[in-house]
Amino acid sequence: MEFTLFQTAGLLSVGVFAGCVGALTGISGGLMVTPFLTLFFGVPIRYAIAASLCCGIAASCGAAARYTEQRLTDLRLGMTLELSTTVGAVSGAVVAGLVSREVLAVLFAFLLVYGGSSMLRQSCRPQTALADDPNSYQVKRMALGLLGSGGGGVVSGLLGVGGGVIKVPLMYLAMGVPFKVATATSNFMLGVTAATSAFIYYARGDVLPLIAAPTAIGVFLGASVGTHLFRRAPGRNLVVLFSLITFCFAAMMLWKALHGGYGP
Repeated sequence: MEFTLFQTAGLLSVGVFAGCVGALTGISGGLMVTPFLTLFFGVPIRYAIAASLCCGIAASCGAAARYTEQRLTDLRLGMTLELSTTVGAVSGAVVAGLVSREVLAVLFAFLLVYGGSSMLRQSCRPQTALADDPNSYQVKRMALGLLGSGGGGVVSGLLGVGGGVIKVPLMYLAMGVPFKVATATSNFMLGVTAATSAFIYYARGDVLPLIAAPTAIGVFLGASVGTHLFRRAPGRNLVVLFSLITFCFAAMMLWKALHGGYGP
């Protein structure tokens, strides 16, 4: 595939936007990069997914590393949940041909709507400001977190979606983790997952430098900008942004499921 200078600049801009939003919310930028590449640039889906995984690595370098330096990332929690997510993702890939992806996508979309609504309600409670102190919290319900993270991995393996859209609400609502810590930890986990998956796509020859390079550079720059905004942005505003994205993502999944977009 060949791209003009204008199209390359477009890829860079898409990456900046996706990286910034991903750093602020903990959602993989691939959720935005993949549809942008396929819908507006005509990139085949397998190349778009490969590029989005490279963007996940770039986002981790741009955001997760800085959050770790700022001691916002819960490394112990992140590595524990990531193990469960990896097992779930492998399981999802194994049973991908045995489960109706359309039915699963519909159920998952409703789960996203419920999670986003619950986060909005939680953020509106008066005691939330005290509970959102990133320096004072205690992780709760680890068993539930492992189970939910594994389920998120299964869904990720079946539908090809990022786990951040599940892990952030899980940590925030069920495990008592402040939203900013949940976002930072999610960015860390997404980098680990993306690096593992990107190697497989690279071995297949699906990583095209003309697509992946400018988009990943944009994501890195956008993630760096997002980390600066992250420290200043009120936690409640970030929760609202996250919830709006989950609602949009749920609508996209419903539309895709109803139109047979997940294939056999």
